[in-house]
Amino acid sequence: MLQEEIKNIVGPLEALLFIFGEPLDSKKIADVLKTDEEKVKTAAKELSDILSNDSNRGIVLIENSGKYMLATKPQYSALVEKFITDDLKEDLSPASLETLSIIAYFGPATRAQIDYLRGVNSSYILRNLLIRGLINRKSKGNAFEYEVSFDFLKFMGIDNVEKMPQYQEYQKLKEQYFSPKPESENFSEINNESKPENKESQDISLSPENKN
Repeated sequence: MLQEEIKNIVGPLEALLFIFGEPLDSKKIADVLKTDEEKVKTAAKELSDILSNDSNRGIVLIENSGKYMLATKPQYSALVEKFITDDLKEDLSPASLETLSIIAYFGPATRAQIDYLRGVNSSYILRNLLIRGLINRKSKGNAFEYEVSFDFLKFMGIDNVEKMPQYQEYQKLKEQYFSPKPESENFSEINNESKPENKESQDISLSPENKN
């Protein structure tokens, strides 16, 4: 009976770690999956074995101080590095600009909040923007919050993010979308909530010509 319970946790655990994209502690996982920490740890061990022993899988489960995260297998590091390096040589993609717009107008924002507004996983794009130096991240509880960097402000030719075009108008939208906040503390609600019909933040232009 217990083994069956553990098996039923493995799939949801993998999905949760994939969508969250940051280290997540066993207590938070247990709260979201409505189980206890010991079962989470046992399920994590089983998931780790499944991923590590299957040569056709490209990810592994890593654990550090009671926190869990999915990562690419070491043997694919060269492939991943080349992909990221080539990607950084290109201009920002529409998806990157969309994500940067959300952070500029709605930040500081967690990964879960950004994903909520975009409707897709933003993990890779956020890493890309971090490497480019356009955003910063800071720890907030069990998650990270993202905000634009000084380099972004210099690119835009402004000394404060509040001088972005229509900034105050988008703060009203921020209150509408993030109250209650669809962040990691309310993770289980995110997938059940309907997405905003008009993602106005996606229409924002981040070109220097659009500055005040």
